[in-house]
Amino acid sequence: MANKTFHFVGIKGTGMSALALVLNDLGYTVQGSDIDKYTFTQRDLEKAGIKIFPFAAENIQQGLTVIEGNAFDNTNVEIQTALDKNIKVVRYTDFLGSLLTNYISIGIAGSHGKTSTTGLMSHILSGIEKTSYLIGDGTGKGIKDSKYFVFEADEYRRHFLSYSPNYLVITNIDYDHPDYYTGIDDVIDAFESEARKVQNAIFAWGDDPYIKKIKADVPIYYYGLKDTDDFQAVNITRTTNGSSFDVLHKGEKIGTFEIPIFGEHNILNSLAVIGVSYLEDVSMEKVNEELKTFHGVKRRFSEKKVSDVVVIDDYAHHPQEIKATLDAARQKYPDKQVVAVFQPHTYTRTLALMDDFAKSLDLADKVYLTDIFGSIREQQGNITSVDLGNKIHKGGEILKLEDMSPLLDYDNAVMVFMGAGDVQKYEIEYERLLSSSIPNNQ
Repeated sequence: MANKTFHFVGIKGTGMSALALVLNDLGYTVQGSDIDKYTFTQRDLEKAGIKIFPFAAENIQQGLTVIEGNAFDNTNVEIQTALDKNIKVVRYTDFLGSLLTNYISIGIAGSHGKTSTTGLMSHILSGIEKTSYLIGDGTGKGIKDSKYFVFEADEYRRHFLSYSPNYLVITNIDYDHPDYYTGIDDVIDAFESEARKVQNAIFAWGDDPYIKKIKADVPIYYYGLKDTDDFQAVNITRTTNGSSFDVLHKGEKIGTFEIPIFGEHNILNSLAVIGVSYLEDVSMEKVNEELKTFHGVKRRFSEKKVSDVVVIDDYAHHPQEIKATLDAARQKYPDKQVVAVFQPHTYTRTLALMDDFAKSLDLADKVYLTDIFGSIREQQGNITSVDLGNKIHKGGEILKLEDMSPLLDYDNAVMVFMGAGDVQKYEIEYERLLSSSIPNNQ
């Protein structure tokens, strides 16, 4: 790939921006195009000096290799221009699949927890060996002569079938993306298809009944909290500073570990990282030292203090993710009121999982909902946030951006903003209101 210039169509996408950063680090010339709207992935691209253009036919010149984002097809003016000029076009997933063959590759798959676990695995291995990584929060790092490449393997539209990793972590399997998958059996089929492409071993959460249905051609190591798991966490202590636990493999203790992050799901994520590291003969003492310094990834339990309120921003947009985020908030702030502000993401998901959403949101002390953030891929349908709110016992009042005042009724609370759309605009407005309501003498 020496001296190549890569042009990314849809460079602001989380996977695309991360891959652009990886190739830029590896010494290639990188540029791209996208919509004008500002996105959180843009900052790192601009800091790296990567040029971003509006979509235009004139961006496509001879000598480029065009990388096509998963959200685009031949109707995009740049893709069409490249094809007309006989310029090479490669889909993002195909390009990444090819790149991975140069490394010991570790894919992180699962319906929930992919980004957090990819970030954790990247952090640990980077502190011990040369490691490149691609995380679904738009973070990417290319290290020349890397031993490992850690990447997020997304199941949406079976995109991960472009990858044949050495190791695959499956954090869980759940019914999601109802706009594509016909039901849970279809989801399981996709994960099994990917599992059969793995070269060395699979690490999977042992409590997941759907994972247990998967057959593969390589060993499957289960991790969890039970005696039947191959990698088991025991002697768990959860405090307001994080969690500590011992890990047993085949009944023998392989180490004691501490993590400064919260929630049972992060203990499980850590077990997956510990398991892969153990099979790769990485020092367990070094793994523990790196675990102690991990503080999370973008938009996953990101915290700030405004006045006497803790504001948490999280990407949670599925019932299981909401449950995990609220569990983490309870662990860190056991004596505070936990208020959830949730923006439902897509009409199809809200309709398909409505009862589960209500059950998970009821784990908060009080719940507020914004309007549904629809996808460009779907019709609105006959559903609104009011339908979900009617099923929530702890509230479900609808918040409007122009009137966030109901949230000002809470003092010394934890305000958890969750969603995969643009829920942050509500969070920003709330913080503005909160700051303006603080007396000058404070």
